[in-house]
Amino acid sequence: MTIARLIAGRSGEIWSCRADDSFAEAVATLASRRIGALPVLDADDRVAGIFSERDVLYCLDRHGAAAMALKVREVMTAPAITIQADTQVDEALGLMTRRRIRHLPVEHDGRIVAFVSIGDLVKYRIERIESEAEAMRSYIQTA
Repeated sequence: MTIARLIAGRSGEIWSCRADDSFAEAVATLASRRIGALPVLDADDRVAGIFSERDVLYCLDRHGAAAMALKVREVMTAPAITIQADTQVDEALGLMTRRRIRHLPVEHDGRIVAFVSIGDLVKYRIERIESEAEAMRSYIQTA
């Protein structure tokens, strides 16, 4: 299955921030939306980086309270690792595992169309495994 099929039918806004936003604003968005990461968009609405909970922790460890005055561009993870909508779910999961990341911006024609988390992909895999197991049980019972 492709990422395009996984995200088909999704509605709602992709929460994001700008590289020139303050660290404090980005942290407030993470907290108020109860999310773990934000894609960071440049002036052309292209993905410039990712601002995640890990970035918050590393920045607070390095700068303490002074972190609140920094800009997102100073603490974000860049460049962002991105995928295309035609990427296979298993390929995306493998990329996340290898790179030790939990969020991937999905791009089409250079623009972000979705933002997927490792939780989204694991949920799909579990549902697929459960479906296959049920099909096997049904087959065995009718054999």
